[in-house]
Amino acid sequence: MKQIDSEFSLEAVPQSHRNGFWKTLVVMLGLTFFSASMWSGGELGQGLTFIQFMGIVLVGNLVLGLYTGALAYMAAKTGLSTHLLARYAFGEKGSYLSSFLLAFTQIGWFGVGTAMFAVPVQKVTGIDIYVLIAVAGMLMTFTAFFGMKALAVISFIAVPLISILGSTSAWKATESLGGIQGLLDYQPAEAISLAAALTICIGSFISAGTLTPDFTRFARRKRSAVISTVIAFFIGNTLMFLFGAIGSIATGLADISEVMFMQNLIIPAIIVLGLNIWTTNDNALYASGLGLSNITKLPKHKIVVINGVIGTVAAMWLYNNFVGFLTLLGSALPPIGAIILADFFILNRGNYQAFKTMKFKSFNWVAILAWASGIAAATFLPGIPPINALIGSAVIHVAVTKLVAQFSEKEVMITNKEKVSNT
Repeated sequence: MKQIDSEFSLEAVPQSHRNGFWKTLVVMLGLTFFSASMWSGGELGQGLTFIQFMGIVLVGNLVLGLYTGALAYMAAKTGLSTHLLARYAFGEKGSYLSSFLLAFTQIGWFGVGTAMFAVPVQKVTGIDIYVLIAVAGMLMTFTAFFGMKALAVISFIAVPLISILGSTSAWKATESLGGIQGLLDYQPAEAISLAAALTICIGSFISAGTLTPDFTRFARRKRSAVISTVIAFFIGNTLMFLFGAIGSIATGLADISEVMFMQNLIIPAIIVLGLNIWTTNDNALYASGLGLSNITKLPKHKIVVINGVIGTVAAMWLYNNFVGFLTLLGSALPPIGAIILADFFILNRGNYQAFKTMKFKSFNWVAILAWASGIAAATFLPGIPPINALIGSAVIHVAVTKLVAQFSEKEVMITNKEKVSNT
């Protein structure tokens, strides 16, 4: 008897396995409770006034909310993951490029996150760092193995605790500044430009946001998927930035765990750090499993175990050598989401043929060209790189696809005329 893949790695999620609004919301909040966002918030906090900071965070989260909300709508309507949606735009084998990039970066960040937990905890507890890495990696892999149900459980526990403990830290930091007025009066020693600040705000999460369909495909209704995603960004991402910024303004440190150590909140710091990284890493490992499932055609849960072992074994090496490369590689991911969106909403007017009846072409070279153009736009054009990547890749994909279609139609018309004249 064939075993059913409860995560639907290679097919659309049926309505009978969809979730309601609250479960979707808590999973998306777990995704947006992202440790890198706290560091980014700390960086922004030291380079902006608090009013400027709030303006940047709201604008940045609006952009991210629109981007991820549109992806969430697609996922809920089709029941498909990012990797299966990519087949429509990139072709079946063409989608392997996006799946590999997404999976590779998520395995890398899983390893980095595991080491990020182990390093400060080792300093406080004296426990061997490799023991901490092994235990943390094993636990995170274990929960990711069980898929969406385990992600929801972890998020239900983690999200409230991180919110409470992070708020406590922010309140203590605000008190040390002399209250709300002291926070509002803060002037940065070295200001950063608003364009650079917006780049940090959007860029810190847009790569992970590209994986939104992996989680919202389980939403029962399109409206629930979109609303839960947008709320998650305006609550989850904003809180992460706020915790990082307020702590950084008060102490000069961007990492909330270090801020809590200074505030004599050692146990809460370890809990916050552990839960924050756990939710982030579980989502990363889950998404990496879906990506390699698209390539290998193996069930996601088997690949999750392999990816978890690789990420755990390589954690310290990734932490010491690979963060810069992973950040650079992350710039290649937003164009994938933009091409998927443009292909669905503009070229196909919001409707795709059912996945199980679709005959995909092997490669769509137009999408590959648009992807490369998006990376070039982010790298070389002035402005805000993540937005350049989104707009550049989408415009090229739509424009070149329409030009190719027009050229093909003319060729067909010429061929038909020649046939008529020869008869």
